[in-house]
Amino acid sequence: METDPAAEVGAALAGRKQNRVGRRRLIQSSAALGAAVLACPRYAFSQSEKASPLAGKSIHMQILGVAGWLPSKLGVDMSPEFAKYAKDKYGYDVSFSFADAPFGTLFQKAATSLATRSQEYNIIISDSQWLGALATPKWIVQINDIIAKNPELNIKWWSPSIHSSYQVFPDGTNKLWGFPQVGDVYGIFIRKDILEGPGEADAFKAKYGRPLPTTWEAFEAMDYEDWTDFITFFNRPEKGYYGLAAQYSREYDAASCPTMSVMRSLGGDVWDPKTGQVQGILDTPSNAHAMELYKAWLKFQPPGATNYFIAEVIDAFTQGKVFAAWQWVATGATMIPASLKDKVIVVPPPSFKRADGSRVRNYIIGGQPWVINAFNDPEHMQVAIDFMKWWYLPETSHEYLMRGGMPCDYATCSRPDFDGINPWNRTYKYMLLRSSDFWHDPKYSEMLSDQQDAFTGYYTGQIKDPLHALQWVACQQQKILYDEGTAVKAPTGACAGIRL
Repeated sequence: METDPAAEVGAALAGRKQNRVGRRRLIQSSAALGAAVLACPRYAFSQSEKASPLAGKSIHMQILGVAGWLPSKLGVDMSPEFAKYAKDKYGYDVSFSFADAPFGTLFQKAATSLATRSQEYNIIISDSQWLGALATPKWIVQINDIIAKNPELNIKWWSPSIHSSYQVFPDGTNKLWGFPQVGDVYGIFIRKDILEGPGEADAFKAKYGRPLPTTWEAFEAMDYEDWTDFITFFNRPEKGYYGLAAQYSREYDAASCPTMSVMRSLGGDVWDPKTGQVQGILDTPSNAHAMELYKAWLKFQPPGATNYFIAEVIDAFTQGKVFAAWQWVATGATMIPASLKDKVIVVPPPSFKRADGSRVRNYIIGGQPWVINAFNDPEHMQVAIDFMKWWYLPETSHEYLMRGGMPCDYATCSRPDFDGINPWNRTYKYMLLRSSDFWHDPKYSEMLSDQQDAFTGYYTGQIKDPLHALQWVACQQQKILYDEGTAVKAPTGACAGIRL
């Protein structure tokens, strides 16, 4: 049996409580900004239709989101419904437009605009790990007062990881900065039509002495070794398809998130958020073994798989080049086009056996929060708040779900029909209870860049020893965090002269 995820993921979340010495050197904003925006009681009142100061006005809003990411764009696609709602309830007219950028450049696009104190983007869809980088220079609004004065925004979420991943910075505090826009977790998409093909069940049982898994429950029971047998069996390049597609690319966090998922599931971690310590936590034999396990699956993947990120996995799966795909479930509507309707099952990724015999899933969470631009004028600020209140209405959340979005609120996720609405919904709910976030630190991008260099260097064969790759990146990250004032300890002497 798999261990209780509450103890595993709950411990990871609890471990994010921080009491750091010299935690941040904040970029100071003006006193006027602090009084007018961050305190902003006038923006956070709970409106009624009679009290709205915006009645009779016309306002245009712009959202910045992720290019090519359906859940990100759904907010704008659904905005005409908000416009009707706002007209009826508050008496103002509102229109929306959408700007975007890929994951790898979205933060820079947002930061370039916010650094000029611009309200070019009134609402931004931020990756969860950017909360620290956006909150520290006071570019986005802390939402505690908004929630206090608009109790309908004090929402019960499906899992604790939603609150800690998409809202909180610094970790372990009650300082809130984001409203969950889309939840996301890892799942594995499987070609059900191939899986259930004639003779497959008998051939699998003859080879492995156990039944071929075909149900969600059977896949939930599988660990890494079971999965390796499974994709070995369905790895058939001679028939034009390989066993698996997964993410190993240098782009953004492609290689890091699945690798850290294996590390955590085996009992490892990447840092101590209370002290900022990386050395001795990331660079362990257990984490090196995790990298070996994840790399071993490359032999079941198409040529060039070390360059795969989200789009490449989608292409490989939808074009029939692979039997299965380890992928973010928020891509479900793209991963399962009309041509594959009813031909795909989405199941949890494998558990991992630990030395004590326990079987654990402790994966990296995906997903993004909405954040509100701190430089919005009062009118745009109020519309942003009104939009958030509308976004979490039961009818809005349900419509978002029906369009392929991934709501996070408990009320929607606990609907009796939730699991059957989309093929990935059951796995989404299951894995939200077995997933947690990693760094929210302002130095996220620097830490990630070094880590991606090391991880992809190993996966492409440029680095032979995974432990050496981990030792190098631990030294780099320890220095980054110590120089920032986050880490209590400087890098050790072992870092002197270390090269990747």
